[in-house]
Amino acid sequence: MTSLKHSPFGEVEPRGWLPWGVLAPVLGLLFIILGIAITSGIFLRPAGFLDERWEPIGTMGLFVMLMISFGAVGVLTTAWIKLVERRPLASVGLTPGGLRPFLGGHGIGIAMVLAIVLLTWFFGGYNVGGLLPAFTSITALLNIALLLIGFALQSSVEEYVFRGWLLDVLARKFNIWVAVIVSSALFCLLHVDPANPWYDNVNTFAFALFACAWVLHTGNIWGVMGWHAGWNWFMGVGFDLPITGLDTGVPALIIELAPNGPHWLNGGNTGPEGSVFCTLVFIVGTIYWMRRPKAIADS
Repeated sequence: MTSLKHSPFGEVEPRGWLPWGVLAPVLGLLFIILGIAITSGIFLRPAGFLDERWEPIGTMGLFVMLMISFGAVGVLTTAWIKLVERRPLASVGLTPGGLRPFLGGHGIGIAMVLAIVLLTWFFGGYNVGGLLPAFTSITALLNIALLLIGFALQSSVEEYVFRGWLLDVLARKFNIWVAVIVSSALFCLLHVDPANPWYDNVNTFAFALFACAWVLHTGNIWGVMGWHAGWNWFMGVGFDLPITGLDTGVPALIIELAPNGPHWLNGGNTGPEGSVFCTLVFIVGTIYWMRRPKAIADS
């Protein structure tokens, strides 16, 4: 019988087959790759939402990709949990009463982006342009609203897979420390861009550690899902800056900013996620959540 003492989300016994620990990261990769590849090849590319490099075309292409591709990843992961492992979604962190922590996390994500941008600007990392340019166009505001929905789904699915299902399986099979390191490393691997400086990957790993610390303290993934959604959305639409190198194609919701100075200061073509202040914010945030690390204390 599977030992449950390391589970981050409570002692719920799977009625089906929980995969071997070494197989779980491979399955996680398959959920992501298959969901995105199948929808992109069968629907998105033929329908004209992706270009020849399989990149989204315009804001609508990005929105459809976020909804369809990551929706498929969520469906595959849920099908595995319900049909193979045969256990409730609460056992991977989707506990009842998620709306309030989701919205709270969403606000925290926006606040953290704002803190990073303000710190970078204060130290000369940005040149300032127009104020509230998105409000000159109804189309731009509608696109920003669509991206609010799209990023909410995309970010929630990533947390569901990495900080929900994968973290739980690895913690049950090994221990919580292995679960945190392996799930964070896999998350980092899927976001690696060889063209970017090495310290961008450090920030991605720090991003994942911060998310794990949040989940382990609260015992659910709702808050971190909302935080990730608010982070991605506001990072992508707030300041006309890229998010993980991606241009959302909408004018800035708050103020136009242009990078000024070295990559380590403002993230350059990566966006604020490549800034040293992003590293600082994640370190502080991780320390905050680790003050009472419930799952580690109980292991």
